[in-house]
Amino acid sequence: MKSAFSFILIIHGLIHLIGYVKAFFETDISKQLVGVSKPIGSIWLVTFIMFIVVSIQVQTGKKWFYLGLIAVLVSQILIILAWSDAKFGTIINIVILLVSISAFASDKFDALVEKESKQILQNIKTKNLPIISENDIVHLPQIVQKWIINSGSIGNPIVQSVRLKQIGNMRTKPNSKWMPFEATQYFNVENPSFVWQTKVAALPLINIHGRDKLKDGKGEMLIKLAGLLPLVKASDNPKIDSSAMHRYLAEICWFPSAALSNYLSWEIINFNAAKATFTYKDQSVSGIFSFNDKGDLITFEAKRYYGGSENSKLEKWQITVEAYRVFHHIKIPYKSNVTWKLKEGDFNWLNLEVVAIDYNSTEIY
Repeated sequence: MKSAFSFILIIHGLIHLIGYVKAFFETDISKQLVGVSKPIGSIWLVTFIMFIVVSIQVQTGKKWFYLGLIAVLVSQILIILAWSDAKFGTIINIVILLVSISAFASDKFDALVEKESKQILQNIKTKNLPIISENDIVHLPQIVQKWIINSGSIGNPIVQSVRLKQIGNMRTKPNSKWMPFEATQYFNVENPSFVWQTKVAALPLINIHGRDKLKDGKGEMLIKLAGLLPLVKASDNPKIDSSAMHRYLAEICWFPSAALSNYLSWEIINFNAAKATFTYKDQSVSGIFSFNDKGDLITFEAKRYYGGSENSKLEKWQITVEAYRVFHHIKIPYKSNVTWKLKEGDFNWLNLEVVAIDYNSTEIY
């Protein structure tokens, strides 16, 4: 879609050259009198240049929308001056204007999330960290010990911060279409918190921007269409707090040394399963980690609130591991799917893949 939009900008820019040609090369004086004098023709040329520059900025990831908005404004003034010949250019200007506004709003959304991500990563110690030994895990259930050993965490530094990138697809209802997404996420493991940001390709040239957050035991969810129109804004809600804590608990599978954290307690369920309870800021959530005989995680299950409204109830929420991969000597489940086990039937709403992960880094992608 980026290439298609750049192509539209180039074609629209080239059309503006007609005004320049009429002003400087048209010999019919009567045509010049309807609004294409040489000074006006020069502005048509400048507008062409602006659209070409905007097209290049779109492709190179620059903040193109400022110049894009100026180009649209100047272009529309020129179109009004030559309305009979150029009026249909208004349609393209409206398209460019809407995309520019969306890009501007998306940039502001990204700036907000970047600020929040930096806040949860600040003051984390990432140098000269303790090395995990088998003595550090003897108090854990045997299957959890096996998981940590099998993951390769023994002999590596304890993880205090995490950053990762994801791709995948999601849907909002059992029968709705799958939508591709990409996401970044940052974790503070010492003071359990995270910021997750996603861009979901919902419509051509228009993304849904989402941010999920846990900080100081409080959850927040923000979802905007095109980074502009609020679809969901939830905070100061015990159900959202609980859901965010459940999410953090489930996602320690990507940094197994978090199992040693003092805010987690473990209880043996059977030879291949253990219940973890996450307690923080006077609130607790629990979930069951199930493993195979080698210590690979198979599933995580919990009773989690299905939404944050007054009518939202606890429903069974399950993460199923599809594949493993080694990142920085640590074996983690990098492909998984997430399913609500509802009375109406299973609702698999998310399939994700971790494509990059870094430990003990406090830098923003």
